[in-house]
Amino acid sequence: MEIARSGTQHSMRGPENYFTGAVRVDPLFQANAAARAVGVTVTFEPAARTAWHTHPLGQTLIVTAGAGLIQKWGEPVQEIKPGDVVWIAPGEKHWHGASPATAMTHIAIQEQLDGKTADFMEHVSDAQYPALASQA
Repeated sequence: MEIARSGTQHSMRGPENYFTGAVRVDPLFQANAAARAVGVTVTFEPAARTAWHTHPLGQTLIVTAGAGLIQKWGEPVQEIKPGDVVWIAPGEKHWHGASPATAMTHIAIQEQLDGKTADFMEHVSDAQYPALASQA
């Protein structure tokens, strides 16, 4: 048994090649031994968002605060709120982040495949984002 004590894992800024805007990533747990699951808490400031990306083994998001947006490639953007749980299937191209005026925090749980949890692609541009947000 291992206990990861609160405050012992350092927060980090979301890398600019994966995110647009101010994003903070707080590690929750890493995969140990035979386990593959990894968990983080991610906080997006208003209008901050991920780039388009996929997960080789899928991802579960648990929204804990604020108001967010999520979109699967080729489908309309959807609003997500605290208490919502979102399952993203393996290989499903999507993005998620805060609404234009409100920050959003979620817990993200995904499994590693060959040490990798995500494949990031192009950014959701500033020109696209307001148009996408207006669909919610």
